Amino acid sequence: MTIGFGIFIFVIGAILAFALNFQVDWIDLDLVGYIMMGAGALMFLIGLGIMFSRRSSSSVSSTQVDPASGSRVTRTETQLPNDQV
Repeated sequence: MTIGFGIFIFVIGAILAFALNFQVDWIDLDLVGYIMMGAGALMFLIGLGIMFSRRSSSSVSSTQVDPASGSRVTRTETQLPNDQV
């Protein structure tokens, strides 16, 4: 979500800075466009940082019946691929 919104803000800023050819007395659209482009690029980079820092985990759970005693035995394994063992 952050990456897509950052790209969207960057594109809107580029349109304001480069594609519009009219002036408004109370605001400088070029400056607003440059600010939005900077904010969009920063948001994109933050989104990439968040995406690469996430840890994914997987867990496996299995239940078996012990034939000798008739009781159930549950085994759970958790794995974090980004962790070093």
